[in-house]
This record gives sequence, C-alpha cells and structure tokens, in this order.
Amino acid sequence: MSEEKKESPTTTGKAAKLARPNVLTLVPYRCARDDYDSGVLLDANENAFGPTSLPSNSLNPYDNGMELERYPCPYQLQLKQLLCNYRNSKVVGSYGGIRPEHVFCGVGSDEAIDILIRIFCTPGHTANNGGGDAIMITPPTYGMYNVCANVNDVKIQSVPLTPDMDLRIPEMIEAITPETKLIFICSPGNPTAKSIPLSDIRHLASCPSYQGLIIVDEAYVDFSSEPSATSLVTEFDNIVVLQTLSKAFGLAGIRCGFAIGPPDIIQLMNNVKAPYNVNKLTSDAAMNALKNTDQLEKNVRDIIEQRGLVVKELESLEFVLKVYHSDANFLLFRVKQKANELYKIMADRGVVSRFRGREMHCDECIRVTIGTPEENRQFLDMLKKVYAEIAE
Repeated sequence: MSEEKKESPTTTGKAAKLARPNVLTLVPYRCARDDYDSGVLLDANENAFGPTSLPSNSLNPYDNGMELERYPCPYQLQLKQLLCNYRNSKVVGSYGGIRPEHVFCGVGSDEAIDILIRIFCTPGHTANNGGGDAIMITPPTYGMYNVCANVNDVKIQSVPLTPDMDLRIPEMIEAITPETKLIFICSPGNPTAKSIPLSDIRHLASCPSYQGLIIVDEAYVDFSSEPSATSLVTEFDNIVVLQTLSKAFGLAGIRCGFAIGPPDIIQLMNNVKAPYNVNKLTSDAAMNALKNTDQLEKNVRDIIEQRGLVVKELESLEFVLKVYHSDANFLLFRVKQKANELYKIMADRGVVSRFRGREMHCDECIRVTIGTPEENRQFLDMLKKVYAEIAE
C-alpha cells in the first residue's frame, strides 16, 4: 500500500495564514548534509586536515576559568585584534592597517550577509510588485545571497559570470539601478573556485554611477594566490570583506565569521546584531586559532599540494572534459555524461562529493573538496570505478 501523502505544515494552519508571502514561498538553502552525513565527506568544503586549534581546558566550573555563567563580551574585542594582527601581516603596500573598529564578528559569514541586507536594503519586492531595493549577484555563486534577499523581500539582480568564471564588469555597471544597494562578489567563488582580481573590485568600487556597497565574500581566501581585499578597506569607503574560520582554519563547527569594512558600516552592523551573538566557547576556540597561524599555514600548504595531485590525476582521465582552475580547497570538474548519476552512486557507496550541474555554466559538473591523501585516493578510485560502470 502506498504511503499517504501529507500536506506540508506550512501550507495549512496558522503559518499559512500569518506568515509573510515571500517567506511562505521561500526555497531554503540546501546544505551538503541534507542528503548524506556519513562516509568520506568531500561535499562541504570543510578542512579534512582538522582544526588549527581546540577550545581551552578551562571549562571546569570550579576553576573560575571561562565563567560560562556570565555573558560573553558583546563585541569580541580581543578576537578582533587577533584577526587584525594576522590580516595586516599579509598586506603588502601602503594600505592595510585594519583595526578592531573595522571588524564585525558574527555567527559565520552568513549572519553578516543577512545583517547587511537588512541594514541597507528597503524591503518590498513582493508587496510592491518588484519595488524596493536590490542586491546584485553573479551566478554561479553562493546560494545564501539569494536566500537572505528572499527572506528580506529584496529584489535580486543577476549578471552571470562568463563561461570562464570571470566578472562581466561592463554588463554589471549597465545593470546597476538606483535601487542597487549591494553587489556580492564571491572570491574565490563557490562553486567556481576562481579568485576575482583586486583590479576588478577596484573598478567596481570606483564606478561613479554606483552609490552602493561592494561585498567581497572571501571564505576561501587563504588558499588563493590573489591577495585579500582587506587591503582595500582603508582605501575605499564602500568595500566590505566577509571572512570565516570555517575553511582554512578548519573550524566549521564553531560558526565564527567576520565582516571587515569602514567603521561607520561596522558600527551599524553592531547596532543591529543580537546582543551576545558570539558565545564564549566559539570565541575561545577562535582566539586559539588566531594564535596558532603556523598550523593554519602548514595545513593550507598541505591542501594546496594535494589539490595539485588531484588535478593532475583528474586531467589524466579520458572521461573528464575539464578541471577548472582552483584558488580554493575544492575543485570543479566536468565529465562527459551522467554527472548526477555518478555523484549519487558514489555517495551511496560512501564517497560524497557534490553535484553542481544545475548551476549556470556547470553542466555535468561535480565539485569535490580536497581531503586527506587517503580520502583523495578513495575518491579518485571510486570515481574511475563508478564511471566505468555507468558508461557501459
């Protein structure tokens, strides 16, 4: 007997009667773990080499260590200073010198994305038949920009990347309207893995016809040869850079991210955030990581070395049509056919990557995180074995 089909809870009851229309129709962000949560997990761009730090041992309530019964510092000043010290050490040239007043600390970089949209974009896209403010995105790109804009009832202007995953600067400038308040640039991109040159960001930030902000999302910047856009923050008053400890630092589990920008923008973000948005345990592990950057840089070197080995082997496979250049800890590659079937069979057998073939310019593409040598070997062996089966 077939299972009885049930209506979604959001289509009946109080939710359907009371919720905003744009929220009822919202397509949520799909996390990598929605489909598979065990096996060789090379789907979420986590750092398989592990965290660069651990929380301190001061969790015993009797040693008066972290005082978990007390609220944390609402502005995380010590953590911000450690981040500034590290990022400033990487800046070459006359600009740089970010200070704690340039830094917002949040729950991953996703909190910063949402807060920036809430601060700078007036809602009303649904209620006013397309009215209200807008953000601009450049697909294929990170899906949370869309989700946050839809939650906040803000219009989305889309100017796709070129097939080589570069910005189309003239088209972006042409698409700007008075309602365009934020332009999101993912660099290195997700799923593209490609960095955007700082010259492109300078070009957009200097555009006289654009009065909004450039938001540069640098989740993977530590794997890139392109310098961080934090070097532009003290030069321009309209650039905000998003960073996270989830990737290179190997701390996806603590959910800690940053926005680095002009002090007036950061102050507004601090005004809008929840009072104690970053907890003491997260802050403790984050500070330990920023005091242990030698381990960070070793892990990054090891991942980049492994990335080169995986690229070389993928390029040697007859059924792999293209391996895209990567400035991140993952690779995007295209196979001849049946990419979705290939991904699903591999995942069912315990080696999980991510199918990206529904994204623009990504037909028959799979995205795979660079893992440990053993994980990479398992992925490559399974890839060859399964493709041989489905190609018959």
